[in-house]
Amino acid sequence: MATQPFGEANQQRLWNDTLSRLHSLSNETLKRNARLEERVMELEEDIRLTGAMYVEASQRDLQAHERLVFTLNQELAKRDLFEHQSPLILCVINGDNRIFNGPLISQGRPGGYAAAEALTQAIATYLTPEGLGASFGRVSFWITVYFNKGELVDKLVANNICSVDDFDAFLAGFSQTSPRFCLIDVGFTGGTDVKMDEYIQVYARFPQTLRVFVAGAEDQLYVSTFNALDREKLLGKLVMLNGNAFNLPFHSLNVDEVFMPQPLPQSGHKPAPLNMNSYGPVSGLISPQSPASQTSGRIIDASLPLHKQNPPPCNEHYLMQCSKGRGACKYSHDYALTPEQLASLANNAKKAPCNWLKNGLDCPYGDKCCWGHFCPNGAKCFHLSKGKCWFKGDAMHLNLY
Repeated sequence: MATQPFGEANQQRLWNDTLSRLHSLSNETLKRNARLEERVMELEEDIRLTGAMYVEASQRDLQAHERLVFTLNQELAKRDLFEHQSPLILCVINGDNRIFNGPLISQGRPGGYAAAEALTQAIATYLTPEGLGASFGRVSFWITVYFNKGELVDKLVANNICSVDDFDAFLAGFSQTSPRFCLIDVGFTGGTDVKMDEYIQVYARFPQTLRVFVAGAEDQLYVSTFNALDREKLLGKLVMLNGNAFNLPFHSLNVDEVFMPQPLPQSGHKPAPLNMNSYGPVSGLISPQSPASQTSGRIIDASLPLHKQNPPPCNEHYLMQCSKGRGACKYSHDYALTPEQLASLANNAKKAPCNWLKNGLDCPYGDKCCWGHFCPNGAKCFHLSKGKCWFKGDAMHLNLY
């Protein structure tokens, strides 16, 4: 039998090894190309979503601008009215939700003067580019603050912001700055929002009202009022001070030097921090601290999930601090929740969007916010492609992976 020379056999092995390496390299190249193509598709999708977010934000700004132009045109059309009546610039404040800055309150009467003057100056500066004073002559400027004095004083004193005498002196200073600056104690829980809502309904419709600056209107009570004003093309009269809690194209003005950046915790119990790291960042208009779970109270019906209890437990009360308070909130503050139930509550809350981010604002509570800052489904959210995802804020669908 003929045998293959040694040299030829060795050469054949070299060819086989070379072909094997080339085949392996080719496979690796194909896999890498596939990974790169997939990554390019992901980046292109991110760019598309980011572009869509910018377009949506631009459309909101355009809608707000169109409403303002429409309102101004209405005002110009009624100029004869303003020749006989002073046009009104109004400011209405929920003093329970938008609390004046602690250093101002602690100064007493001088702090009241300073707060009133700073707020007036900020509004005057905002209106200057619109030339309202020059167009309509003398403007009548009013500030009305609604608050529940008993509860507010308790919170201020409990948090070492001021004494009762300091607060009374602050109110006196604010009121004495102008005969048109009014501070009204509603006297009961929930009364502040009820009176503010009625105020906005009435005064925003007055033809001589040019602007209504609104601070602290965060309850769902206002939704029907704002929607009605929007239908009547009057929403352009409203300007939100320090935040917009609704998905409506309001104009806004920040006066950080006048108001506290966040609500104070309730005075009835001492808040204790809740570790939110395992839950991630849910609505957003609440205090960044969380009361310790109660040792006594209503018992959860174990046969039902938390959201089907009657009434369901309040997410904000157990995970942070409910801004509405026990009397006004429609959810329960009385359940005795176990650590496991608190964890479940926090996990479910993450599935609902933070109202701050949803409305295009920075959430002041950051990682301590109990509501969702990102859609759990990320950039590939099926509901987003249909325009039905709850997470509508900019960057709430970025790919986190």
